[in-house]
Amino acid sequence: MSPIIHLDQELLLFINGHHSPFFDKFMVLVSARFYWSPFYAILIYFIFKEKKWYGFLTLLFIALTITASDQISVHLFKNVFHRLRPTHQPGIENLVHLVNNYRGGLYGFISSHATNVFSILALLTHIFRHKYKWIHWSLWIWALIIIYSRMYLGVHYPGDILGGVIVGYLIGTGLFYLYRFTENWLQNRKMSSV
Repeated sequence: MSPIIHLDQELLLFINGHHSPFFDKFMVLVSARFYWSPFYAILIYFIFKEKKWYGFLTLLFIALTITASDQISVHLFKNVFHRLRPTHQPGIENLVHLVNNYRGGLYGFISSHATNVFSILALLTHIFRHKYKWIHWSLWIWALIIIYSRMYLGVHYPGDILGGVIVGYLIGTGLFYLYRFTENWLQNRKMSSV
């Protein structure tokens, strides 16, 4: 594991080391929850445009997906593996460029940001796989900017991010199948009651 850990640290320091005052401010913004509110509002609009009243079901599954990915990333990974974030890791913590003295919590594996955004990306790209191709591209751009910002800010190793991406995508895909089953069941029930 030692060469992998060393490579992880080197990649993190490379990404974190290429900083500027402009990108310091930008990465703090894009890493924040509320910065993306206009994007979320547009997504919600298109969800209801496409799904009509079933848009409420979609929003329920988005909430379920975020809750599941967040809880799994913390309770099954961070609280189990106890891998220190770069900003708390003896030996490299003084090499990490901090923005606004932000260090994040103590443990970083896996990244909750990466898990959350990739679970949503997986769920929505499966739901809209035949329509609105711009949603696919915009979700990928959104997710990639967010995960890059976490490394730029020095609070996650690339390995933390990769783990979060994989786990998040699996959660989102799994919940999509539950979503599809639920939507089909509701539609069949509605048709049988007519």
